[in-house]
Amino acid sequence: MALKRMDNVGIVVEDLGVTIEFFRELGMELEGRAMVEGEWAGRVTGLGDQRVEIAMMRTPDGHSRIEFSRFIAPAVVADHRRAPVNALGYLRVMFTVDDIDDTLDRLRARGAELVGEVVQYQDSYRLCYIRGPEGLLIGLAQELG
Repeated sequence: MALKRMDNVGIVVEDLGVTIEFFRELGMELEGRAMVEGEWAGRVTGLGDQRVEIAMMRTPDGHSRIEFSRFIAPAVVADHRRAPVNALGYLRVMFTVDDIDDTLDRLRARGAELVGEVVQYQDSYRLCYIRGPEGLLIGLAQELG
């Protein structure tokens, strides 16, 4: 089998600082922050000469990572942050949390907005979607039992 594991999910943002602090509050750890620039990077993305500031964050278990990118050049060409959940190609990230109510309280203090409501799925999970920094869609799941 050629696939070993998923390395990360990438999300483009405008404000890395606010995004990092929000996801720290959620429980993620900042792995590193760097500038990625030059012709070599543009060959990978197909964007030509680029300058991008990135922040890599990982979940506490070390198994999942998100790479947040802030494009300085070239300029961002589209904005899908407020697209509804059923938009083609739309990305949402789902996290399992210990206490969904406590997590919501802490994230609301950082600007999170509940999308619908907290619901219970059978006897397995309590679930909800929130909009985080810059309108990013984030799912929260609390395992029951």
